[in-house]
Amino acid sequence: MARIVIYLDRRRLQFFEQGRLAGEYPVAIGKPSTPTPPGSYHVVSKLVHPGGILGSRWLGLSIPTDSGPYGIHGTTMPWSIGHAVSNGCIRMYNHDVETFFPRVNIGTPVLIHQTHPGQSTPGTGYPAGPAGGAGQPSGPVGNLRTYVIKSGDTLWAISRREGIPLDRLITANPGIVPEKLMPGQVINLPG
Repeated sequence: MARIVIYLDRRRLQFFEQGRLAGEYPVAIGKPSTPTPPGSYHVVSKLVHPGGILGSRWLGLSIPTDSGPYGIHGTTMPWSIGHAVSNGCIRMYNHDVETFFPRVNIGTPVLIHQTHPGQSTPGTGYPAGPAGGAGQPSGPVGNLRTYVIKSGDTLWAISRREGIPLDRLITANPGIVPEKLMPGQVINLPG
């Protein structure tokens, strides 16, 4: 079964399958005047190409509201990723939300946490707070480390710099599109 976990202070979404971390992605969250509400929710709807600023995919959430639906969605404003700018929704790069969208079902649990600096983020093995600076290894995930892509990075350059064979790097990141690496995207570095 799939599960989505969002850490608001880290501005990261983790996608789990069969209890294992399958991907971690940078997100935009609600601005201070319209914050993303922490809590335990589930997916109630799915749309492909929902229109407007919602990008290529929409996962509606069971967050009770009088002001309209909350969801996890792509965006036509990729520069907003990593910032607190939305009306409460979780924004993602379109290519990131597309990687796990087909594997999410109605009813998939979504846990939204507001963590505090210095606390350990459950299930990751590294502290809460920013996941390393851009372009820095951000910590272990099982026997993998993660790496936040910086501007100008290529898989080949990361492979050479980290001493990891390119084929192992590609295998550790199923669904990655080497030609479409984006700053802020998180990839796995095999040990």
